Amino acid sequence: MVYKNFRLHCILRVLLLGATIYLFFYLLLQTTLYATIVIVASIIVYQIYSLIHYVEKTNRDLTRFLEAIKHTDFSQNFSGTGLGSSFEPLKIAFNEVIEQFRRARSEKEEHFRYLQTVVQHVGIGLIAFSRDGEVSLINTAAKRLLRVPHLKNLKALETFSRPLVATLLQLESGGKALIKIDDKTEMLHLAIYATEFKLREQQFTLVSLQNIQSELEEKEMEAWQNLIRVLTHEIMNSVTPIASLASTVNDLLVTQKTGNEIGADAITDMRGAVQTIQKRSEGLLHFVDAYRSLTRIPRPHFKIFRVAELFGGVEQLLRASFKEKTVFLKIAIEPESLELTADPEMVEQVLINLLLNAIQALNGKAGAKIELHSCLDERGRVIIQVADNGPGIIPEVLEKIFIPFFTTKPEGSGIGLSLSRQIMRLHRGTITVRSEPNVATVFTLRF
Repeated sequence: MVYKNFRLHCILRVLLLGATIYLFFYLLLQTTLYATIVIVASIIVYQIYSLIHYVEKTNRDLTRFLEAIKHTDFSQNFSGTGLGSSFEPLKIAFNEVIEQFRRARSEKEEHFRYLQTVVQHVGIGLIAFSRDGEVSLINTAAKRLLRVPHLKNLKALETFSRPLVATLLQLESGGKALIKIDDKTEMLHLAIYATEFKLREQQFTLVSLQNIQSELEEKEMEAWQNLIRVLTHEIMNSVTPIASLASTVNDLLVTQKTGNEIGADAITDMRGAVQTIQKRSEGLLHFVDAYRSLTRIPRPHFKIFRVAELFGGVEQLLRASFKEKTVFLKIAIEPESLELTADPEMVEQVLINLLLNAIQALNGKAGAKIELHSCLDERGRVIIQVADNGPGIIPEVLEKIFIPFFTTKPEGSGIGLSLSRQIMRLHRGTITVRSEPNVATVFTLRF
């Protein structure tokens, strides 16, 4: 029953073709109507072609169906026109299979777009590459971290960091590494993790890149704070009673009459010694209390303000110092309407500390100049830079200047830059420095 109509059509076409052939031979043998004979012959040829075409239609549809699957062309549509209703199930089957493939491809594309969206929006940099360094995937976080708009091969990163490229190419599955990169504008400390996978019989390496510089600084500061808490607690507990006792003894000696059992000279010496103990004890208390400020920085109160207002306030506060030390201050803001979201008082304190340090470094230098500059960096973040043309900082000192209590100044406490770094940490930012002796020293605040 399935092919009933098809068979009927074939029988009718064959009978009609046979009748036409009979007519052709009748005209050819019994008449001289040559024009009619030619017409009938043409009809026979057409009928033969039409019959073959009709019989082979299912083969053509099947071939078209398989080609569509082969080339993932699921826009094809199959109909049983000309074959009769008996071929309706075949047409429906073709269309259903094509529709299933179309849905499968659509779901696959949706999953691919979903994964692409996740990969591109994840905060950790991801790079997938083959063994020869050809990059097949790089997400937005990695592009921002490495400062590249696109990346075809890892070797293109050699201008950014040769050790990074060598490490990426040498990492095996499950391997990890730490790379420190100084790109002259920001210090990067990259934690790299690698894994391998196969795709279409080709080996790929997937690495994650994360800048842990801020985390390292935070842990370092936390370690120093914990140490300070312990030290101040113990020192305060020990020194406070000493200072109190020294003060009491000194008061007794002041009121003690001379000439009894103790001579006047001895009493004077004792008084001087006790006064020295009291003075040094109070000095030590003051010294420890100053260091305790590292653990007592308040949380910032964020607000939006113009950088020009911040710079104007700082310049006004230190105008007398610049004039006294004959230091020229240059202020540059790009654009002039640049705004910052931060605690203005805390950021102002950091700038004052950096500017005072720069003024001290420029003491006695001819042509002393400080530049206060603010703009947006390559990643769209606000940066503030304090640059001076002083003697600079030697490399041995440069690595230690943010350590609490470290100072090269005879009267310095060594907590100014540590406080500045902690304030920037509370703003989820960083403070870095680069220096070329006798050329320039630049402190960069990055928010």
